[in-house]
Amino acid sequence: MGSPHRLFNRQRTVHQILGGGLVADVILWRKKNLTVGILLLTLAVWVVFERSGYTVLSLVSSVFLLLIVILFLWAKSASILNRPAPPLPDLHLSDEVVNEAAAFIKTHVNDLLSVSRDIAMGKDSRLFFKVALSLGLISFVGGLTDFLTLGYASLFSVLTVPALYERHEDSVDSYCLLGYMKMQQLYVKFDRNCVNRVRNRILETKKLS
Repeated sequence: MGSPHRLFNRQRTVHQILGGGLVADVILWRKKNLTVGILLLTLAVWVVFERSGYTVLSLVSSVFLLLIVILFLWAKSASILNRPAPPLPDLHLSDEVVNEAAAFIKTHVNDLLSVSRDIAMGKDSRLFFKVALSLGLISFVGGLTDFLTLGYASLFSVLTVPALYERHEDSVDSYCLLGYMKMQQLYVKFDRNCVNRVRNRILETKKLS
């Protein structure tokens, strides 16, 4: 049995819920240097794209152009001055890697298509409402901000909210459970004062008719 003083009566710690591995360590700031590095890197990416006017295509093209020019000049000067050529590794994709990637993509795409077909055919009403609510929420949020800002804000929330919750989980759980009890009391009061009255009036009307 979980503790009655924890949300959802959970037994596991926040670190265990997040998987207990490297990802959990990063999210909960167990590896502070890595977490700070990720935040600073994503902030730099956001500034580059949001403030400088670059797009993904223009930035990638500029970086590749600069890299190709540097390597070309390096190789030409090396051949003239009898210096070593640029140390470029012999990169290639093996058949095994390609087959594994193709199998992974195939499995997940087929699962997505199967779920989409079940939703479209009305076989899973609960899943339909979940997907519809999620898409509606994404559409609403997307209308308020752009994808890049939303991505950075989401990453920032992932790397801050769980860590803050873990640090103050006793207080947060207490307030949440108290709020949940208050909501239950309000629902019972509403059900007693409003819903029951409407139900009784409907029954009285049926009897009179």
